[in-house]
Amino acid sequence: MCGINGIVRLAPDAPPIDRDEVIRTRNAMTSRGPDDAGAWISTHASLASRRLAIQDLTVAGRQPFATPEGRFLIVMNGEIYNFRELRQELEGEGVSFHSKTDTEVVLYLYLRDGAAMLSRLRGMFALAIWDDDERRLLLARDPLGIKPLYYAIDPVTRMLRFASQLKALEAGGAIPGAVDPGGLAGFLLWGSVPEPLTIRRAVRALPAGSFLRIEDGQVGAPVPYYHFNADAAEPGESLEPAAAVEDSVRAHLVSDVPAAVFLSAGLDSGLIAALARRNLPDSEPPATFTLRFDVLEGTPLDEGPAAAEVARTLGTRHIERRVSRADFAGLWPAALAAMDQPSIDGFNTFLVSRAAHEAGLKVVLSGLGGDEIFGSYPSFRDVPRAARMARRARRVPGLAAVWPALAGLARSRPKMRGLLRHGATLPGAYFLRRGLFLPEELAGLIGRERAAEGLAAVDPIEAAGFDGMDPIEAIDPWIAVHQMETAHYMRNQLLRDADWASMAHSVELRVPLVDVRLRAHLAAHRFEPARSAGKAALVRRAAPELPAALFDRPKTGFYIPVMEWLEPGRTPGSDLGGQSRRLALRVLAEMGI
Repeated sequence: MCGINGIVRLAPDAPPIDRDEVIRTRNAMTSRGPDDAGAWISTHASLASRRLAIQDLTVAGRQPFATPEGRFLIVMNGEIYNFRELRQELEGEGVSFHSKTDTEVVLYLYLRDGAAMLSRLRGMFALAIWDDDERRLLLARDPLGIKPLYYAIDPVTRMLRFASQLKALEAGGAIPGAVDPGGLAGFLLWGSVPEPLTIRRAVRALPAGSFLRIEDGQVGAPVPYYHFNADAAEPGESLEPAAAVEDSVRAHLVSDVPAAVFLSAGLDSGLIAALARRNLPDSEPPATFTLRFDVLEGTPLDEGPAAAEVARTLGTRHIERRVSRADFAGLWPAALAAMDQPSIDGFNTFLVSRAAHEAGLKVVLSGLGGDEIFGSYPSFRDVPRAARMARRARRVPGLAAVWPALAGLARSRPKMRGLLRHGATLPGAYFLRRGLFLPEELAGLIGRERAAEGLAAVDPIEAAGFDGMDPIEAIDPWIAVHQMETAHYMRNQLLRDADWASMAHSVELRVPLVDVRLRAHLAAHRFEPARSAGKAALVRRAAPELPAALFDRPKTGFYIPVMEWLEPGRTPGSDLGGQSRRLALRVLAEMGI
């Protein structure tokens, strides 16, 4: 796991590469890689890396990696969980390796297969490969968007810059700080900035599941190498769903350092903890971490007792941390400083990653992604139902004209005003379910001109039905919601927040339920039995050792009482939609955006 960055000159008259800028950008990501640092700088390009040593802890794992003659170089952020089988394949063809890292395997796989090798990688990654003879750069990102990669092209100086963090690019000193109206509008609409937009006008996010080629001074358009709907395994080759989940957890335990599990009181993290415990030696039980909050103690939102029962049943080394209002006062500013782009989420991961770091751990598994792949969000039921209701309501004569006024009476549900205007399609109903503010509200928040420019760049309905997805209305509604939750909410919100919040504490967060191979196996079974019988049916089959009470506990989510601390006197868990809207505006103000 690393932070990577680099600069490429796109024209002969481009300015020389500034070594100090390369190092400033790299060292702005020290928390992503406190164990080591490396840099390679030539006339035409530079690559740099901060290293968090997970595989091959020796100096042989230092990046950038180069081929012996120095022509090809690579920097990579992430982990490739099938690198050992890929290495064995390459060794059978005569390749000699000088380290035990996955990064070196990826480089030699690229020499053999070019960009086609990306589809062979099982894991999370963002990488850059430079060909010094051809002056060619490849940037690439994992299929589901677990690891981020940002780039900026300066059309005046003809320079391209890239890094694992947007704030690291800014720290280099050459990126303009102008806010992107599209990124700002996207944040207010969704609570996170939808890729490829960012909050900075000069910077773009490389889309998940795509690569970018820079050759002969020309920057191509991002090329998708992963199609969201083409990943189902052949029925005869697919694993049974419970076995597929265990296969993914087993793969995600590959590490030269101990692995732990973030444990809430939910089925997803309990499933991960049970399978990790089963697949690690009895002499090395994983540690489990749970957070408890003073304002939630004694309420149904307190996850401590249930998580502790899971840990006792499984026999893990359980660690519980309590967070008080006084703790929050010091941690909230630190979280905002670490936050790479504005978000209404991520503080939970920031806190629990801090606890893991204080316990001396580098690798932690999370149940993130379970609600998306097992269909356990209420949206799987509510979104198709809302779209049907909106379509019927549209047919009522005169209702559209008076609806905004009628809906305005429901002050606790401000997005209801947009039901007839936006909600008659699945993407529209999904936006009303997941979004924060309606498009028509933005002018009052950021000004009419800025809102118009922002909405021209990011239409919320188009953003919900993203590029690469089959026409959303032409597919099964359950699958449609699964795709939108996976490719929009999970990618732009949960995974991005998991990255910055965990790496702020030098913790590698692994997500076994966000795995291309697992998704292929489950898609081959049409996501059964979870789809018809619920998530619990699959979890019972995969991890029967979990305590029975876990299956009867109502779903609450991993709730962090941020607004209760920011606005004392509020009832925990009340008015969640209103809290999210207020939190979004507060984050923008405190980040100076």
